[in-house]
Amino acid sequence: MLKLKLLKLAVFLAALIPLARLGWKAYQHMLGANPIEVITHSTGDWTLIFLMLTLGITPLRKLTGQHWLIRFRRMTGLFAFFYASLHFTTYIFLDKFFDVNEMLKDIAKRKFITVGFTAFVLLIPLAVTSTQGMIRRLGKRWQMLHRLIYISATAGVVHYWWLVKADVRKPQYYALALTLLLGYRLLAAQRKKAAPARLAAQSRAQAATGA
Repeated sequence: MLKLKLLKLAVFLAALIPLARLGWKAYQHMLGANPIEVITHSTGDWTLIFLMLTLGITPLRKLTGQHWLIRFRRMTGLFAFFYASLHFTTYIFLDKFFDVNEMLKDIAKRKFITVGFTAFVLLIPLAVTSTQGMIRRLGKRWQMLHRLIYISATAGVVHYWWLVKADVRKPQYYALALTLLLGYRLLAAQRKKAAPARLAAQSRAQAATGA
């Protein structure tokens, strides 16, 4: 138990390293000619990385049999929301200076911002309902609600792809990772659905052999 707590602390501190590194660069004036762009891209990248890590925990747990990994899913999910919030705050504060009219125009006219804003909004109910109390209160509805992460992650990848336009190599890596992670879930769901039919067929075969 103590080892798990220490590991959780280590993961928590490691998840803050990108922010600390960004803060140090800003303090040392090492963010280049366009610091807002650097901050925006960095926080956006880490949002997607933590989303992929969150989605990757369940397949990794099932494939390796290391069930304790599930204890890190909430933390990585909350860090995804944390970096998404920083990403969004950079846009509304450093880029638009809280000009609501300009932001609304951007959301309406620039499709990559529209889909990115959608991805962020979908993460809000997931963060709000991440506590043990909310899990108990919502019951089965909690699992259904948290499937919004699939849509949010997809929207996040699309947002990045449409943003870069020309050099889409990094968005392609995220798209590939997301495809594999969602593909695994789809196959697992199909297997689970087909399991009763397989068991019934095996029972019939055994009964026929016994007869």
